[in-house]
Amino acid sequence: MTIYSSLTAGVAGLLTNAHRLGSISDNIANSSTQGYKRADTDFHSLVNKGLGGEYSAGGVRATTQRLVGENGAYTTTKNATDIAVRGRGLLPVTTRSTVTQGDHTDNLLLTTTGSFRTDSEGYLTSTSGLVLMGWKAKADGTMPVYPRDTTQGLEPIKINRNQFLHGPTTKITFSANLPATGTEVGADGSVEKSSLEYFDNLGKSQALNIEFTPKVPASGDASNAWTMTIKDSAQNNAVVGEYVLTFDDSRAKGGVLKSVTTKSGGAYSETTGKMTLTVAGGPIDFTIGKLGEKGAITQLSDAYSLIKSETDGSQVGSISSVEIDEKGFVIATFDNGITRTVYQVPMVDVPNPNGLYGLDSQTFKPSLDSGPFFLWDAGKGPTGEIKGYALEESTVDVASEMIDMIQTQRAYSSNAKVIQTLDEMMQETTNIKR
Repeated sequence: MTIYSSLTAGVAGLLTNAHRLGSISDNIANSSTQGYKRADTDFHSLVNKGLGGEYSAGGVRATTQRLVGENGAYTTTKNATDIAVRGRGLLPVTTRSTVTQGDHTDNLLLTTTGSFRTDSEGYLTSTSGLVLMGWKAKADGTMPVYPRDTTQGLEPIKINRNQFLHGPTTKITFSANLPATGTEVGADGSVEKSSLEYFDNLGKSQALNIEFTPKVPASGDASNAWTMTIKDSAQNNAVVGEYVLTFDDSRAKGGVLKSVTTKSGGAYSETTGKMTLTVAGGPIDFTIGKLGEKGAITQLSDAYSLIKSETDGSQVGSISSVEIDEKGFVIATFDNGITRTVYQVPMVDVPNPNGLYGLDSQTFKPSLDSGPFFLWDAGKGPTGEIKGYALEESTVDVASEMIDMIQTQRAYSSNAKVIQTLDEMMQETTNIKR
């Protein structure tokens, strides 16, 4: 009985070491595979209880698990949509075929790195056919509230290079210097002019035409007063605001705004230094500065000059580049200078990452052993951040695998020697009859 149990134990030793060699071979073969998680094989003894002090060999069995929780080194790239997980968590992906079939929410796959580029239809796809998934942002770039324990809301990230975007102007900051000599007795009453470009609701270029008309006194001291008239080109140069500006001529505050009187248009606010102008497309906050403020409109010397003109908004532009930041936001940059969040890539976490079910192309699926998944914002909760312009290398250490292979080879040879010895013993037992 002991001989046969020893033979069985030897065979089990051969099988388990062959099993371990298989995982070692897989690891070495994928030592240069980006995002590969090494497999680790452990041995567990089997003990059979003998009767009356007799020992019966039980043998050994092997179990292998994929160490998904380990992180490999990172290599930098030049592609903005090459991403890797820095820390705990996985990226949601699906296959290109499921996107075509329209059932991507039923085929959630997970990975820790990927080189994604837009394909012919605009989907961010890796060379192995994996499509990156995320939550879609609203038109203004804000993120809606999505459920965190389900794939509902996740969709393949599609970048429409033909998408156009513009920003209508809502704010203008303006300052200039008016000639102090323009309001003196005998001045010629020349009107100073400036034209400020703004963008309407359709992205077309319009203009606010500003005229400063001096109040020239017939006699006495300078009036230090100008009438500012603002006209909108989108309304055939209709007047949208008219204001009387008076400037201080004291030694302490010479040349700064002393008072602003509203004749028409939005009322001037002494608190904010601005007025609201109603142009053809809607209101625009027009800032000229606060009273007594040196950065506002001034009246100094004998020449007119435009000091500052800052306008928000932009003309129509198309997407020129896309990148993914550390928080998982997919940010599109348009050729008119606007940046806009178009998607957010969540970080997927499970209680036991090593219990995930492994599939091809360094992808995984949740299983009973891994536990249910939850979607986090990158960098929050237990999850790490997303590293852009980078790919994760394999977690395999070739030197360690070679050492394990030597140990496995020796163990396999030893088990083979046990079987050979048992064969000789059985042969001797057979020879007793002779």
